[in-house]
Amino acid sequence: MDASLDLVCWVLILVGGAFGITGGIGIVRMPSFFTRIHAAGMAETMCAPPILLAMMIQAGWSLVTFKLVLILIFLFLTSPTASHALAKAALHGGVPPVDPGADDR
Repeated sequence: MDASLDLVCWVLILVGGAFGITGGIGIVRMPSFFTRIHAAGMAETMCAPPILLAMMIQAGWSLVTFKLVLILIFLFLTSPTASHALAKAALHGGVPPVDPGADDR
């Protein structure tokens, strides 16, 4: 049973890592500020849960698992809020919500 749980944990860690790498590439490759905010928010939202779930499986039923659940809830509440606050501050600061390389036809 331990080998199967370890395999599940490794798969979850690899999935979370893949989302993290994909999000990092998205942050670098996206053309405008707002698309980069989206890439960062989605990367955090999709990267952390599988990794935290793998840690919960490894920890078993303990206080550590409860703390990891609290971290997961905190991330789900703060990540969209932070992305929204950044976008609103950028709009207030005068950053145009358009692609700088797009044609205006």
